[in-house]
Amino acid sequence: MAVVLREARDTLVPDMRGPHGPLPPLMLVLTVLTGLVDAFSYLLLGHVFVANMTGNVVFMGFAFAGAASFSTLASVVALASFVAGALAGGRAVHRVRAHRGRQLQHAALIETAFVAAAMTVALISGGPYTGGVRFALIALLGLGLGVQNASVRALAVPDLTTTVVTRTLTGAVADSRLAKGPGSRAGRRVLSAAALLVGAFIGALVLLNGHPVLPLVLAVAVLAVVSAGASVLARSDAPWTRPPDEG
Repeated sequence: MAVVLREARDTLVPDMRGPHGPLPPLMLVLTVLTGLVDAFSYLLLGHVFVANMTGNVVFMGFAFAGAASFSTLASVVALASFVAGALAGGRAVHRVRAHRGRQLQHAALIETAFVAAAMTVALISGGPYTGGVRFALIALLGLGLGVQNASVRALAVPDLTTTVVTRTLTGAVADSRLAKGPGSRAGRRVLSAAALLVGAFIGALVLLNGHPVLPLVLAVAVLAVVSAGASVLARSDAPWTRPPDEG
């Protein structure tokens, strides 16, 4: 237990001289954001995710089989938008591949623009979100989260993907000493899962209490904080700013 707590502490308050510097807590913040936007999309946009694409592939299977409340078109729009966002995010981060702080800054600013646009659409249109408004929201959020995932992949902070929890939890157990593994890094991995849970909980809570746009407002606020922090980090020349394969 002491090891788990130490790993959690080191993730929340990392060694700035370490290989990933201040990136781990920022990845956790983005994981909370993932929970917020997926709560909004799943609960208000008709059983579709804008961040967790595995779920959309499964939902498409349900829709093909004729299950009610699942839309093939919504899942396709989410997938296509996510892919387009990942392409845009990949181009943005690869232009500044030599500096991880600038990678995060560029991606966070682009993602903020997409999520803020979705928030604006939601505010102007009012609920319920149907027809073209629904698909516009799915597309804008899918683009934003695609950008996020592309940047997270480039930053390559171990166990902090901001979306994938199944693999994270598998690693926490399968790599543990109990399983005769090399060590599970359970503290960091449990924090990652908890951050997603917290974001989803907050998003669902405010939605169920009659505040449909608030998850997006919170998401934009989170991105504003990340963008501001990344803008400061973009001026750093610390060792962690170099890509992992060069650091």
